[in-house]
Amino acid sequence: MRLAVVLASALAFGLAGCTAATPAPAPAPTGSPPGRFVVREVAHGLEHGWDVAFLPDGALLVPQRPGKLALIRGGQATEVRADFSDVLVQGEGGLMGLVLAADFAISREFTTCQTHQENGQAIDIRLVTWRLADDDKSATKVRNLLTGLPVNPSGRHSGCRPTLAPDGALLVGTGDTARAPVAQDRHSLGGKVLRINAKTGEPFPGNPFLTSTDPNERRIYTYGHRNVQGVAIRPGTGQVVIAEHGPSFDDEVNLLRAGGNYGWDPSKGGTETSYDESVPMTDTDRFPDAVRPLWTTGKITEAISGDAFLTGRQWGANEGALAVVALKGQKLLLLHLDASAKVTGVTLPPEFNDKFGRLRAVRSGPDGSLYVTTSNGTNDKLLQVTPG
Repeated sequence: MRLAVVLASALAFGLAGCTAATPAPAPAPTGSPPGRFVVREVAHGLEHGWDVAFLPDGALLVPQRPGKLALIRGGQATEVRADFSDVLVQGEGGLMGLVLAADFAISREFTTCQTHQENGQAIDIRLVTWRLADDDKSATKVRNLLTGLPVNPSGRHSGCRPTLAPDGALLVGTGDTARAPVAQDRHSLGGKVLRINAKTGEPFPGNPFLTSTDPNERRIYTYGHRNVQGVAIRPGTGQVVIAEHGPSFDDEVNLLRAGGNYGWDPSKGGTETSYDESVPMTDTDRFPDAVRPLWTTGKITEAISGDAFLTGRQWGANEGALAVVALKGQKLLLLHLDASAKVTGVTLPPEFNDKFGRLRAVRSGPDGSLYVTTSNGTNDKLLQVTPG
């Protein structure tokens, strides 16, 4: 019965939304994916686990939004001591995404994305690089990699997902902080996907706005986003696919195009100072060249969050599918893509029906397993997903 209800609700995913930017209708969910999945609890006792990183020795790092960092080994989660006293824990903000340095095995460095406060006042969202101690018990701050991302004191639309690309660039999906002009403002780092040097925070070679005199604009890869929550790189292709929150409609999955405008503009071209969320997610009337989404949720929102590709032959017919997890929708979806990243089908693994609540992060592990975090606020879990 529950699966029937979920599928009936999900039929709206492939339907036209109420915006001018509706893509060609994507196939509606058709049911369970080929084969069974096995979902195993790796650890529990977490609190809003926001991301997952895989250490070379098999341990995992999980940042938690209230400003805590867990190391998980052998099914046991232990707290990594670190000074997160300057993290602004408010609403959607706090300790968010995390990514290991490419040379982690030598440097022991990793980078977090976090809201920052001083004397109780919201200052910015920033990327901070840390060093994990050799005994894994503590972490010390190495540098502020990048500061000055806009922040809302309420924490709203804080983003913030970092992912390391094969070419060494650090891609960072950010939120528009629920302020009308931010997404279209190329002098602001909010409502963007940034592409920066993972060691220095400087603009990465080949960025689309490198001739700008503004260092912020030089860091921008794409703009016109509302609140980017997932950044995934399709193996073997270089395609970057993001998951993005819509307002009360049109959560989007987007394929990134260098310099692309993705059409979110609650300022209505600068004529509106309030945050007007009735505008289209991708406004092709105002921006005819705006990049159309690969797929949307149509007239509903699921609050899609992390995304990751299924890798490895063990997945069978599901190999190469994009896994997308949802907070509000409390489900995992598989988007099946062709070579150009066009969505050819959507399926819903029934193993997640009515089981785990809100899902925040999904990452593909070194062995091809999916790792998913729950975000219910109490006794949150880290889950491992493998083919049955």
